[in-house]
Amino acid sequence: MDPMDAIKQTYFQECDELLASLEEGLLSLEAGEADSDTINAVFRAVHSVKGGAGAFGFEAMVGFAHVFETTLDAMRSGKLDPDPESVKLMLRAADVLADHVAAAKGEGAVDETRAHAMADELAALVAPEGGGPRANAAASPDHDEGEADGWGFTPLKFGDDDGAPAGWRLVMRPTKAMYAKGHDALLFLRELARLGLTATTIDTSWLPNLEGLDPEESYCTWTVELPAETPEAAIRDIFDFVGDECPIELTQIGGGVAEAPPAPSDTPLDIDALLNSVRTPTSEREALEGGAEKPAATAPTAEKATNKGGQTPASGAATIRVDLERVDRMIDLVAELVINQAMLQQRVTESGAARSSTIAMGLDELEQLTREIQDSVMAIRAQPVKSVFQRMPRLVREAAGATGKQVRLVMEGEGTEVDKTVIERLSDPITHMLRNAIDHGLESTEERTASGKQEEGTVRLAALHRSGRIVIEVSDDGKGINRPKVREIAVKKGLIAVDENLTDEEIDNLIFLPGFSTATAISNLSGRGVGMDVVKRSIQALGGRITISSIPGKGSTFTLSLPLTLAVLDGMVVSVGEQTLVAPLTTIIETLRPKPEEVRRLGPRGAVLAVRGSHVPLIDIGVALGQRSEPIDPTQGVVLLVESEVGGRAALVADEIQGQRQVVIKSLEANFQRVEGVAAATILGDGRVALILDVDAVVEKVFSDRRDPAPLAKAS
Repeated sequence: MDPMDAIKQTYFQECDELLASLEEGLLSLEAGEADSDTINAVFRAVHSVKGGAGAFGFEAMVGFAHVFETTLDAMRSGKLDPDPESVKLMLRAADVLADHVAAAKGEGAVDETRAHAMADELAALVAPEGGGPRANAAASPDHDEGEADGWGFTPLKFGDDDGAPAGWRLVMRPTKAMYAKGHDALLFLRELARLGLTATTIDTSWLPNLEGLDPEESYCTWTVELPAETPEAAIRDIFDFVGDECPIELTQIGGGVAEAPPAPSDTPLDIDALLNSVRTPTSEREALEGGAEKPAATAPTAEKATNKGGQTPASGAATIRVDLERVDRMIDLVAELVINQAMLQQRVTESGAARSSTIAMGLDELEQLTREIQDSVMAIRAQPVKSVFQRMPRLVREAAGATGKQVRLVMEGEGTEVDKTVIERLSDPITHMLRNAIDHGLESTEERTASGKQEEGTVRLAALHRSGRIVIEVSDDGKGINRPKVREIAVKKGLIAVDENLTDEEIDNLIFLPGFSTATAISNLSGRGVGMDVVKRSIQALGGRITISSIPGKGSTFTLSLPLTLAVLDGMVVSVGEQTLVAPLTTIIETLRPKPEEVRRLGPRGAVLAVRGSHVPLIDIGVALGQRSEPIDPTQGVVLLVESEVGGRAALVADEIQGQRQVVIKSLEANFQRVEGVAAATILGDGRVALILDVDAVVEKVFSDRRDPAPLAKAS
C-alpha cells in the first residue's frame, strides 16, 4: 500500500471517531449539559477534522469545517449561547461534515447546495450586524487595547520584552500555505492565551507598500512569551496540524534552548510527521484546551521530556491500531489451539496415560492456559455497541424529517460490550427497526395530540447482557401493531388462509414474512416489503432470535437476542440417538434425571415435567430435529432445563450427557446450508463434527406446531 494511502486510511479512522465524539457532545448540549468541557470537546473534534483535511488538500471540507469551527469558537468564548435551536442547527451541520468525510473517502458526493446553505446558517448565528462571521476576526486599526472583539476575545496587549518573567519565548512564522488550508493565526494565539500567555509582540517589518502587497501572502511574525511552568509538549501540540506551514522557534528564557522544528524547506514530505498530525489530541492537551487546571511544574528540558527510547511518556494507557485481519488470524489460531488441546486430552485419556498425576496436572494447566489465551484474544475484539448506536441519531433525524414527525431518541446501555463480528452486522437490523418504529409505530403529531399523548414521540434503543447473550431492544410509544389490518393485508397478499386461526403473537410475526408491508405508498423509508424480513434473516444469520411485544395504543418493543461472540462457547455435549450435539451452557439452568411421578401427561401426545412447584413442557430433542419419530422415555434419559427467549423455560430430553467443554464455533450455513434448530457446528476432541443446538429455535418450533402437535415426549 502506498504510504500516503495508509496515512489517509488512518486519518479517516480518526475522522469516524471524531465525528462520533462531535455528535455525542452536541447531543449532550441538546440535553442541557452545556458545560465548558463538552463545548471544548465539540470544538476540538471539528478542529481536528479540519486540520487533517488541510494536510490532505480536501479544500471543500476545510472550508466548511472552518465556518463550523468559527461558530463553535463563538460558543466556546461565550458569544453564542448553546440554545436548542443553535444546537439543532449544529447537529445538521455535523451531518454535512460527515458527508464531506464520506466524499473524501470516495463514498458518494456532497450536496453542495445544502453544504453552502448550512455554512450560511452557521455564519448567521454569529454574524454581527453588517458583517459575516469573520467580519471582526481581527481587530480594526482603531480597536482599543483590552476591548473584546466580535468573538468575545480580548486582543492581546502588544509590548516589549522588558521586565518579562523567565519562561518560554515562542516565535511563530505563519506561511502562505497555512492560510490557504484554512488555518488562522488568531486561533493559535487564542490557544496560547489559554496556556497563560504573558506578552505578545508582532513584527510587521516585512510588510511591503500597498502597491507590492500580495493579499494571499503572509508577512507577519509573532513573538509570544509564556510562563516557565507551561509544559513544552502543550505548546508544541497547538501547532501539531500545521507542521512546516507555520514554523516555530521555542526558547527557554534564562535557560537552555529547546530544540525547534526545522524551518520550511523543499525536502520531501515527512510521512511520520504527517501521520502524527492526524492523531487524536493527547489527554494532556485535551485537559489544557478544556480549561482544566494542572499543577504547576518545572518546565521540562528536552532530555527530561523523553525516555531512553526517545518516546514521550504517556499519561494514560497506551493504545495501538492493528489491522483487523491480523486479529482475525490470531483468533483463528487460538481456535485451532483449543481444538488441538481437546484432541490431545482425548488421546491421552484413551491411552490411559492420564492416570499419571504429573500428566493430569500438565493437561489441566494446559487447559487453563488455553482458556486464558482465548479469553484474552476475544477481549481484543470486544467493543461497546456505542460504535453502532452513535450512527443512529442522524438516521432518526432524517427519518423524522422525511415523515414530518417529532421524534426523540433515547439510547441506553451504549457501553455494553460484544464481539466485533456481531457489532459489524448489527447496524442494518437496527436501522430497519428504527425506521419502522418512526414510520409505522409513531403517530403523526395531530394523532398524538388527539389521543392525549405528547406531540414528540419517543423511540428507545437499549442494549444489555442477559443469560450470556446480548439483547438489543427497540421500542416506541406509538400506536402499537394494528392486528386486524396486519391480518387483512396478509390474507390479501396470500400469505395466510382466510380462515386461519392465529394468536396475537402469530399475527404480530406476520410482519416478518417476505413481501409484507403495511405502508399504503412506497417512500424512501418503507413500502417495498423488504425491511423486517431483512431484519429477521440478518438476526438468524447471527444465530439470534427476534421477538415482538405490542400493546395497541401504547407502543411496540422489538427484542433481538444474539450471542456475545461468534467464535467460541462453553457447551454441554449430549448424545441424541446416533448424533452428538452441543447445548450452549448459558441457556442451561440445570440437568436432572426425572422420576416417574414428576412426568405428567398433557393431551394425547405430550407431557410436562414438574419442577419445584411449576410445570415445564418436555421436548424430545431427537423428535424436534427429525432424528427419530418417537420420543424416548424421559426417565430413561437426561433432561436439560433451559431458559429460552421465546417460550420461557422448557425441558429438553437427551439420551445422555458426555461432558462439558469449550468448543469452537464453525458456521454450518457458510460451509453447508442452514439447518432448522441448529445454530452452528464444532469439532470435538476426537475429530468428530458435532452440531450446536439452537435452543430458542427448537422451543419456538415445538410451540408453533401446537395446532398440529408432534409428540413432545413420551410419558411413562
